[in-house]
Amino acid sequence: MSNQKRTMHLNLFLYHMGHHEVAWRHPKAEPKEIMDFSYYYRLALKAEKAKMDSIFLADRISTSPEAVENGSLISFEPTVLLSALAAVTEHIGLIGTVSTSFNEPYNVARRFSSLDFLSNGRVGWNIITSGTDQEAQNFNLDRIPDHSKRYIKAKEFLEVTMKLWDSWEDDAILADKVNGIFADKQKVHEIHHHGEFFKVRGPLNIPRSPQKRPVLVQAGTSEDGKKFSSEYADAIFTAQQTFEDAREFYKDVKERVSKNGRNPNLVKILPGISFIIVNSEEEAREREAELAEFMNFNHSLIQLSNRIGVDLTSVSLDEPLPNLPDIQEIQGHQSRTELIIQLARRENLTLKQLLIRLGGGRGHYTITGTPTRIADELEMWFLNGAADGFNIMPQLMNPDFERFVDFVIPELQRRKLFRTDYSGTTLREHYNLLPIN
Repeated sequence: MSNQKRTMHLNLFLYHMGHHEVAWRHPKAEPKEIMDFSYYYRLALKAEKAKMDSIFLADRISTSPEAVENGSLISFEPTVLLSALAAVTEHIGLIGTVSTSFNEPYNVARRFSSLDFLSNGRVGWNIITSGTDQEAQNFNLDRIPDHSKRYIKAKEFLEVTMKLWDSWEDDAILADKVNGIFADKQKVHEIHHHGEFFKVRGPLNIPRSPQKRPVLVQAGTSEDGKKFSSEYADAIFTAQQTFEDAREFYKDVKERVSKNGRNPNLVKILPGISFIIVNSEEEAREREAELAEFMNFNHSLIQLSNRIGVDLTSVSLDEPLPNLPDIQEIQGHQSRTELIIQLARRENLTLKQLLIRLGGGRGHYTITGTPTRIADELEMWFLNGAADGFNIMPQLMNPDFERFVDFVIPELQRRKLFRTDYSGTTLREHYNLLPIN
């Protein structure tokens, strides 16, 4: 596929008031909207009008009194919110995060098949393994299971869900009123799965959905995550701090996909880009300083400790990030921890400076600039082997997402780098993926 014919994919990573951890404190934010469906409805319509590929919802299934006090770790369950958005949108894809660590394959297969029917084929599943003890403690565990074991379980989990999605043949439904036969029972199959983690009889109690199965998305960039995604994922959400790192990841994963006998052009790699859109350098400095002033660094340090699974709360904010255990010994989010370590070491940051950098995008690449500069950066990554598109992460939904839609997307369209209209109706078609047999 040549660069001239290739166009980028853009998802709106929909997160509360914005991706900066204190976005809710900004004067233009309306925090009460976080639990108001009409807020998400307006953003979804704006994204659809701009012809974006999808809306993406992340998930974390724990919180704490401290987190709530600081306005983080509260959210709707993704598939519930996406079900509501499916009823009020027509074209945009709907990608929800569901963990394989704390669910059952049958429930997840049924949930996504239902949502695929309700949306007429616009659904994707972001497959995660979860990574914190706080989440595990909500599900009869004291600690999160070993990193590698989580991925072994995830692989079996996905294999079971795919068996369940295939348990109905395409032409199983007869709706034969004369003979009283709704479905041909010879074309509906029990799966009789017996594995290390799951025992499932099947079949699923819902027919094959419009896409046959949802678009499969994976966000892990650890070694285990790359092995998993190169075998199964249709799209890979990733985080890199530099163009060089993004290009290296892109090359590595595309080669892994090819070695698995899959077409690398049909696996979309989509880094997260967190941004502030301004008109001048002076405004950029003012916005960055303003958001930093709102931060509670003690809470930010607790969040970082929970994310990497290492207690940093006794470390002075004026000191550098201390030496951490070998990355393979960390049972939390290994790939994100490695990215954070590299960022701190590369730029010689104090812990406070690191927290400020992470506050805007939780480890994703952050950029502040004019619409033209944002478009230039996206074009450079896209045309030079670092991305097939992007997860768009406005640090402030108001005004940055509106500015992205009003100024950046038209500039990308002018450069013929992004669609001007949808060419299909399903998320698989938006991503230029082949139909499932």
